[in-house]
Order: sequence, then structure tokens, then C-alpha cells
Amino acid sequence: MSTILITSTHHTVHTHQHPEHAGRLAAIFAAIAADGQSTATYADIQLVPVTTIERVHPPAQIAWLNDQSHAAQRVPRLDSDTYILAGSAEAAYAAASGACNAVDAMMQDKIAFALIRPPGHHATATVAMGFCFYNNVAIAARHAQQAHGLRRIAIVDIDVHHGNGTEDIFAADPDILYISTHGWPLYPGTGARSTYGTGAGMGTTLNVPMPAQSGDNAFVRAYTDVVIPALERFQPDAILLSAGFDAHWDDPIGNCRLSVDGYLDICALIKNAAERLCRGRWCAVLEGGYSMRALAGCAHGLVRLMQNLPRIADHLGSKPSDPHRADATIAWLLANHPLLRPT
Repeated sequence: MSTILITSTHHTVHTHQHPEHAGRLAAIFAAIAADGQSTATYADIQLVPVTTIERVHPPAQIAWLNDQSHAAQRVPRLDSDTYILAGSAEAAYAAASGACNAVDAMMQDKIAFALIRPPGHHATATVAMGFCFYNNVAIAARHAQQAHGLRRIAIVDIDVHHGNGTEDIFAADPDILYISTHGWPLYPGTGARSTYGTGAGMGTTLNVPMPAQSGDNAFVRAYTDVVIPALERFQPDAILLSAGFDAHWDDPIGNCRLSVDGYLDICALIKNAAERLCRGRWCAVLEGGYSMRALAGCAHGLVRLMQNLPRIADHLGSKPSDPHRADATIAWLLANHPLLRPT
């Protein structure tokens, strides 16, 4: 399969002196450009119809964001974390479109990585928050169902922050499995292990809160013992990766201790699961990551993984951490989560 990197310059109209800024993508592009082995190709984002966005966000929310963006002056804030500029609505629309384009590429037997910003997993259907305006991966999941006829979609969120918006959007949906491994406790304060979903969606939310300072061994155990078995039981038609890289030890706003190698270990587990469970149908959508060197290393490493290229040396290295940090969470989920507990 060929690897395609989906991006555009739309994101540059939404940038400020803030952890979530345009330099994030520039750092990734520079790392990939320096790789003489990569054959990944870039594709410009193709904007989707507004009706595609409306599968997740009601027209009133889209109109509100446009109004807020057009009225923005001198970097007003939607909340204490989220700034908005005159171009923010445009950038958010392009980011959501890029996530859908990644699904389109996936359905053409390509492996795609949507290198987009602003991120999306904190945005609920009706609330923009946490640096996020539209929920890119949620829109992409609905696009996979509505435009391509897939039914069961798994979203695996590797960002250090819980994707409260993605969880909220799909909490009652039995055909969307949302899995999140995230630092605990940490913003936004959601993602308890006892949250399973609601109504018909009971059991299709799987939260794996990782205690602060959890490192490579703890995360790999969580994926090996919890995440992959959950995917195997759910049997998805495709896997969408919410690829946030702020669980790296060097991230200024995260609280975990993953290394680049640790991140690539869990990405490899997800890739292998997609190849076994859903005919290799998977794609990645960029979320967080605020250490430029860690973000660039992780994203570049993921692009190489997508191409089956050998892993390059992790020059940032690792930090000491307790390999048993998540043992209690893993044991509790195996005993209690509807998708994992013994029948």
C-alpha cells in the first residue's frame, strides 16, 4: 500500500503564541523532508461539503463558529485554553475535511495520515473547547459510514488528554468503539475507567486512564492486554487513529513518560490489528503534541511505520518509569468492562 500525507496551508491562518501553533506542522514536515528513504506523497486537502460536517455538528454550531471567527479581534478566547482568529473557522473546516480525505484514501487501499490542525477530539457536537473547534476524527468516522458504507468503526485515541468530545458524540452508538489511553488525572478531567457508554452504546466506550508518569512498558501492556483484545472482540471494519503525541516525556503539558519508541510500539500494535481484523483499513488523524522535537520524531516515525521502513534511532531516548504503573487499571478493566470481562 502507498502512503499519503494529507495537509494544506489552510491551517496557517489559525496560529498564535500558544502551545497549539503552526510550527507544529512545520516541525513534522521538516523531519519527513530530511528522510531520504521515505516515498510518502503529499496531497492537498479537498474540502468536503458542509453536509459532511453536519453529520456531527448541527448547522447552528457551524454558524456560531463562523460568526465567532469573523468577529475575532486581537486574539479573543473561547475559553481559557482556546483562542480564535479571523481564519480559525476556515482552518477548522479544512482540518475536518482532511480527516475525511484520509478515510477516502484508506478506501482506495492507501494508508493515510491527515497532518492537520487545529486538533479536534475535545470538541463535542455543540461545544468548541480544548484547542478544538470541529471533531475531526468523529466527522471522519461518520464519513466512513455514510460515504463508504462501513458499519463498525473503532477510534483509538493515543493523545495524553482524554477525547471527551469524541466520547460524548458516540457514547450511545453501538457501531463506534471509542478507546482512549490518557494521562490521569489531567485535562479535561473526563475518561474514568467506569465510563462504558450509554444506552445501545453500553460497552463501546473503553477508557484506560494511565497514572501520571506512566512510561513505555506500562502503555505497551495496556495496549497488549486491554486495547487489542477489545478491538478483537469488536471486530471493526476500519480503525481510525487519533494520533496525539503529547504523552511523550518531553511534552510541556502532558504528564506521562512515553518515548518515541514507546509511541511507535503502540502504533505498530494498532497497525497489526488493522491488518488482521479489517483488511488493513486504518488511517491516522493528528491531534496534540506540543514538544516540537518529540512531535516531529513521533509523527515521522509513524510515517515510516506506515511504509514498513525500518525504525530510526530515538535520539531523545526514554525516562525512567514504573513498568507496573497501570497494573491496577488493567486488572480492573479486564474484570469489569463489558467488552473485556469473562463471559
